Amino acid sequence: MLVSAIRNVLPQIQWGKALSNWVALWLCAILLSGSTLHLADPIEQVRAFTRPVEFDYVSWIADATYLKIGQSALRTAQFLSPAARKQMVLDYLELIRQIEEADRELNRIYADPDILDPYQASDEIRQRLTALRSEEAKVAPIVEAILEDQLSTVIARMDLALGGQPLPPVSYHVSPLPSSLIVSPREVIRQDANISLKVGLTTDQKEALEAKVDKALNVSSLVVGVGGIGVYPTMVMQTTDLNWLSEVVAHEWIHNYLSFRPLGINYATSGELRTMNETAASIGGKELGRALIEAYYPELSPPPPQPSPAPQPSESSQPPPFDFRKEMHETRLRVDELLAQGRIEEAEAYMEARRVFFWENGYQIRKLNQAYFAFYGAYADEPVGAAGEDPIGAAVRQLRAQSPSLAAFLKRISWMWSPQQLLEAVGE
Repeated sequence: MLVSAIRNVLPQIQWGKALSNWVALWLCAILLSGSTLHLADPIEQVRAFTRPVEFDYVSWIADATYLKIGQSALRTAQFLSPAARKQMVLDYLELIRQIEEADRELNRIYADPDILDPYQASDEIRQRLTALRSEEAKVAPIVEAILEDQLSTVIARMDLALGGQPLPPVSYHVSPLPSSLIVSPREVIRQDANISLKVGLTTDQKEALEAKVDKALNVSSLVVGVGGIGVYPTMVMQTTDLNWLSEVVAHEWIHNYLSFRPLGINYATSGELRTMNETAASIGGKELGRALIEAYYPELSPPPPQPSPAPQPSESSQPPPFDFRKEMHETRLRVDELLAQGRIEEAEAYMEARRVFFWENGYQIRKLNQAYFAFYGAYADEPVGAAGEDPIGAAVRQLRAQSPSLAAFLKRISWMWSPQQLLEAVGE
C-alpha cells in the first residue's frame, strides 16, 4: 500500500521534494539499525516480559511517511505568506490548549461523585472535543510543514546544510509517544536495555512490568516517558509550548544527522558514546530551537538569564530555594559511592529516602533507582544533575565552548567513535 501511494504521489512533486521524500524512505531503513531504534532491540531476557506490549515502530514509520509524502504533494504551507504561516502556528497552539482544557473538564465530570450520569452531563464537552480534534487533524500537517521549513532555514543559516538542504531533511510528526523500559544492573549504573512500549500503559501496568523484570533478572528497571524519538520522521509529543517544541524537533533532527556519522552509528556501543550523542543533541537542540524562535517568533523568546545578585548578610533563617539539579547531582554522587563499595541495598534504601525528599519538595518522582540514573544521566548538557561526576558530559560541553560555532562543534564530534577521541580533543 505504501509503495503504491508513493507512485501515485511522486509525479505531482517537484524534483527537489521528490528527492527529499526518497531520502526519507531510505532513511527509514537505515535508522532501523541506527541510534534510536536500538530502543526496540534489547537483550532477549528482558524481551521475554515486554514482547506483548512493545511499540510497533515499523507501522508507525510507514503511516507517518505516507502522511508526510501526501503533505509534500499538497504543499499548502508554501502558498501562505510569512505572516499567515506564523499566525497558523500560533492558532494551532491555542487549539491544542483548548483541547487539553476540554480533556481536563471531561475527566473532572467523570471523577465527580455528585454527577450520577457523567455521559449525559458531558455531552456538550464531548461534542466540543470532537470538533476541536477534527480541526486539529486538518491543521496539524500544515503546521508541521511550516515548522519544518523554518527549522530547515535556520539549519542552513548555521552552516549545517548541504546546498541549502539539511540532510536528512527535517521531518517530524506529533504523536502520542511510547514509553521506554530502562534496565540497569543493581550493582552499577549502566543502561543494558531500553525497550519502547505501547502507548497508553497505565501506571499499574508499568509497576507490574518493572516488578516482574526486577524479580526475574535481579536488575533495576523503570518505565520512563520521553518527549521525542529520533526515528524518521521523528516522533514528538504534543505541546502548547513552542519553545519546547522547537527544541525537541531540533534535538531529534540532530540525532538523525548523527546517524550518518560515526558518533550516531555507535550510539549503542557504550554508555559513554550514548552520553556523547545525547549531550551533543541536547546542546544543539537548544541552540537551533532558540534560533528558530528568535527568527520567527521573537516575542516568545525567553528573557536572557539575569546575573545572580551578590549575597547580602541577613538575619533571616529562611532556607535557600530548593535546587532540583543540585540535589539530584548530590544523590547520584552518593549512590555511585555506595555501589562502588558493594553496598547495594544501602544505596537502594538511600535512593528511596531521597525520592521521598524530592516528593516533599514538589517533585513527584515515582521511582528513583539505578535505571533512573542510567537513563537521565546521559543528558549531561548542564554541569550538575543526574549524570553526577561523569567526565564525558563535561568534555562534550567543553568541546562546544572551544568550538567557534555550533556547526563546527557538531561536525567535529559527529566523526568521533570513542570517548578517548573526545577527551583528547578537549585536551588539545
